[in-house]
Amino acid sequence: MWVSPLQAALIYLTGIFVLGIVAQWLAWRLRLPAILLLLGFGFAAGQFDVLQISIPQEFLLPIVSLSVAVIMFEGGLSLRLEELRDAAGPIVRLVIITLLITWALGALAAWLVLDFPPRLALLLGAILVVSGPTVIVPLLRHIRPSGRIGSIVKWEGIVNDPVGAVLAVLVFEAVLVGEAAGRAEAALWGLAATLVIGFLVAFSVSGVLIMMLRRFWIPDYLHNAVFLASVVGSFTVSNLIQAESGLFTVTLIGVILANQKTVQVKHVIEFKENLRVLLISVLFILLASRVSLADLLAVGWEGLLFLALLLLVVRPLAVWLALIGSELNQKERIFLCWLAPRGIVAAAVSSLFALEITTHGAGHLPAEVLAAAEMFVPITFLVIVGTVTVYGLSAAPLARFLGLAQSNPQGILFAGAAPFVREIATVLQREGVTVLLVDTNYANLAAARMAGLPTCYASILSEYFHDEQELTGIGRLLAMTPNDEVNSLATIEFAEWFDRAEVYRLPSPPVGQRRSPSAHMLPGRQLFDAQATYAHLANRFAAGGQIKITLLTEDFTYEDFCQRHGDYWIPLFVINGDGRLTVATVENPPKPTRGQRLISFVDVYSMLANPEQ
Repeated sequence: MWVSPLQAALIYLTGIFVLGIVAQWLAWRLRLPAILLLLGFGFAAGQFDVLQISIPQEFLLPIVSLSVAVIMFEGGLSLRLEELRDAAGPIVRLVIITLLITWALGALAAWLVLDFPPRLALLLGAILVVSGPTVIVPLLRHIRPSGRIGSIVKWEGIVNDPVGAVLAVLVFEAVLVGEAAGRAEAALWGLAATLVIGFLVAFSVSGVLIMMLRRFWIPDYLHNAVFLASVVGSFTVSNLIQAESGLFTVTLIGVILANQKTVQVKHVIEFKENLRVLLISVLFILLASRVSLADLLAVGWEGLLFLALLLLVVRPLAVWLALIGSELNQKERIFLCWLAPRGIVAAAVSSLFALEITTHGAGHLPAEVLAAAEMFVPITFLVIVGTVTVYGLSAAPLARFLGLAQSNPQGILFAGAAPFVREIATVLQREGVTVLLVDTNYANLAAARMAGLPTCYASILSEYFHDEQELTGIGRLLAMTPNDEVNSLATIEFAEWFDRAEVYRLPSPPVGQRRSPSAHMLPGRQLFDAQATYAHLANRFAAGGQIKITLLTEDFTYEDFCQRHGDYWIPLFVINGDGRLTVATVENPPKPTRGQRLISFVDVYSMLANPEQ
């Protein structure tokens, strides 16, 4: 079927968006790293010409650069200076020492294995030191490491992107300069200019944005748009003054805004997180679709050997040498040795430098340098595909094997510590479920501690708890305070942490003879049963109700249980044979089967009628 150029462009852009989101959804359903499916979908689309057309190089690189700038800004917004308190030493070592060792060893491997000229080997080594939030953040979301290791990986992945990009630019400028003295001078001037421009632009733009928010000069509906325009504007201005300084600038803007205490920027962070998912989906599909199978095959066995050296020698050796004498334990070091995926920045920078060298270097650069420059893009994509595939499939199992992560944490964070909440938490803890009770009522927490339950004296909505509390082993929130507004806000607060499917709240109390029309529009899944409001559970528990665990068998089925207790019970949880916990909700009442254990709230009337229970 013939299509016009306009229709072909429409199909191309639509295909990029649809394939990206489908890949993200499938990755969630299959519990796979999203990057793997994004690369696979993009590569397959390119081989079978599904997208029909492509964006010209002169337009592609600016689009990629601006998208990466937004992603780097969002990455900077996630960097909290408080995280440096426990891991500043390892982070500095990884960002500086590991990066330099990786550059040196990568350049050596490119020279020996790929037979690159020394200058081009140094440039390729500099390009391949970057990882960045385009790959690190999705992998961390998939792995969910516990403790300080997650912060360390996040800081290294986000900070070394602008640092690595600046290093690559300095080396690139040195490659185009003939004399060694000139190369050193150009590199030093470039580094100084990048730092000065980055700090000046970042602090100026951040200061203006903070002042405008504090004085209410920006209407609420324009906050996200103004921040987005400021980020891309700062990126472009910095790059026009000093090449590739924009990534450092926008990352620093994000760090400044995230750590200032003057105005609230959380709504901006949430918007940028959603935008990041969309941009990452589009970028990986877009760039992967432009790489042909012939390009990858042209690299040959030398490229595979180069990739193997990066994975098995360069990264482990660089991390191990950099962390000698640090406070990290052996398990944490092993995990860091096996996590260094490359992403969009490496692809964009390699494409840009290859184009610059082949276009402007003809006539004064040796033929071997020009030939090596043409191999930059396929080698970089081979490294991206190889590292994302290997680390994406193996990093999560390794983290679980080392005890640094859990595949599907079953623990529960309880907002509230009323007597019936404490009883529920006690029963779950006996069943091996990790629990944590958070409340501002000191008497409730004192009673919980006396019962041997982990507690935290804080508001579930406080910034302190959200930023500082370690939630290892916890995978869902149960908001069970007497305040409906607090319960609803808590589900909003932790939806980004646990996902909306794992945040629950008690049903709202009825208004008069009917339930409030807005009750079902509130965020969070409604817990247990429609009648299980805070007042109902508290009153029935005070009257003698108990939490019961019932093992269902062929002789005593779920139907038998329902018939015995009639209307005097409320379902709470179901525990499968493998220990997996399912929370009962109003929308999805439980249907346990033989071999499963039903945890229920049994009313005193039912116990009086069935004394054997």
